[in-house]
Amino acid sequence: MNMDGLKDTIIREMLGGRGFADICMIPRKIYLDKPAVMIELKWDKSAEGAIQQIKNKEYIDALKDYQGDLLLVGINYDKKTKKHSCIIEKMESMIM
Repeated sequence: MNMDGLKDTIIREMLGGRGFADICMIPRKIYLDKPAVMIELKWDKSAEGAIQQIKNKEYIDALKDYQGDLLLVGINYDKKTKKHSCIIEKMESMIM
C-alpha cells in the first residue's frame, strides 16, 4: 500500500505524560492547518472518562512541540448494549 498520500502520521500507543495515548494522528508539516487528533479507547467505561484520562495523565505533553489545534476523542464500547459512545473536545492552538 502506498502511504505517500497520507496527510497524517499515525502513532499507536504514543507515550505522553504519565502513560500512553491509544492513537494519535499528527498532520504532516504541509497540513498544519488541520488539527492533530488524540484518541483514547475504553470498554465498558465512558467516553467522558476517556477524555479525562487524556487530561489527567497529561498525554498531550507528547505534542508540546505541535503548534496547531488538537482534538481529544474519547470512545467507549458498551459490551452489554453493543453500542459505542464518542465525545470530541477541541483544544485551541498548542502554542504557549
